[in-house]
Amino acid sequence: MIPLFFIVVFVESVIAAILMVEIGPLRELVMKGLDQVKMRRATVLTVAGTIFVILLSNLFSIIKIQNKGAKHGTMTPMDQVLWRTNLLEATLMVFSLFLGFILDRMHHYMQNLIEIRGKTGSSKLEIEKLEKEKQQLKEKEEKAAAEVKRLQKEISENLNKHKLELTEKSKLIETAETHVASLQRQTADLLLEYDRLLEDNQNLQNHARGYKR
Repeated sequence: MIPLFFIVVFVESVIAAILMVEIGPLRELVMKGLDQVKMRRATVLTVAGTIFVILLSNLFSIIKIQNKGAKHGTMTPMDQVLWRTNLLEATLMVFSLFLGFILDRMHHYMQNLIEIRGKTGSSKLEIEKLEKEKQQLKEKEEKAAAEVKRLQKEISENLNKHKLELTEKSKLIETAETHVASLQRQTADLLLEYDRLLEDNQNLQNHARGYKR
């Protein structure tokens, strides 16, 4: 079983290295492979449980051989070979289980990282969209401000124009009123002169009648 566990440890080490270092599309392929493995969680747990049972058996054998050697004062060459073989197998199994746990955690954190990057990308797109909308609103605001200034200027010019026209018309009205007042005074003077002439004419007629008599 030692060559098998060597292969398992080597494969797990390569997978861990690929997850840590991005090499082309390999990381994506490994992530998909681990997703498929996690979908068969019961099988994975069964294999891990089997390896753990074998590990306990090896540890029990190691302890048994050590106790036997301690009882006899030394271990036979066969016991030494068995002890070293069991120790190597136990070490490889512990290392394979440890690497399996590390791969599981790395896969979990990589999935979270991919989700966070996806959300970050969506957030960046949303921020860019909001920035564009903000820029458009700013441009519209500037156009509206320019239009308001133009209308204010136009209204101010119209008001000044109307004020000038009103002032000119007021002057014309004052001039007309003055002229009318002058004409009224002249008319009153003419009426007085007319009355005086009528009176003189009446007096002359009266004198003429007196001479005729």
